[in-house]
Amino acid sequence: MTRRILVPVDNSSQSEKALEYAVEEYPDEHITVLHVIELDRASIYGDEGFLYGDEYLEQLRRRGTEELERASETAAEHGVDVTTELREGKPASTITGYIEDHDIDHVVIGSHGRSGPTRILLGSVAEAVTRRSPVPVTTVR
Repeated sequence: MTRRILVPVDNSSQSEKALEYAVEEYPDEHITVLHVIELDRASIYGDEGFLYGDEYLEQLRRRGTEELERASETAAEHGVDVTTELREGKPASTITGYIEDHDIDHVVIGSHGRSGPTRILLGSVAEAVTRRSPVPVTTVR
């Protein structure tokens, strides 16, 4: 029986490593690559300062779509087809909701490897997903 593997990506080198790990370790499984657009930030700040609303959100959607296309290309280089999903919301809760809603069996997620005060100040999506996930999580650094 084919397992469902979820790989959340965020345009970081750590998420690229997580994807490469997933396609190498689970080439015969159903792999879904998920990018979450964080709406809280999208509604407040843009790259050029204060950009509000639809224009900036569309820019984030384009970037997310481009990232998912790159992920598909990376997987294809390893001979693996992946499904891609673009969602909007708070990353950790959107990822854990996706796990539950789509019968995911395993998560492979990149981690920045922060600890101590840096982790507390910046937060960690990988840590939150690991704590909240109803399925096993592999963290890749």
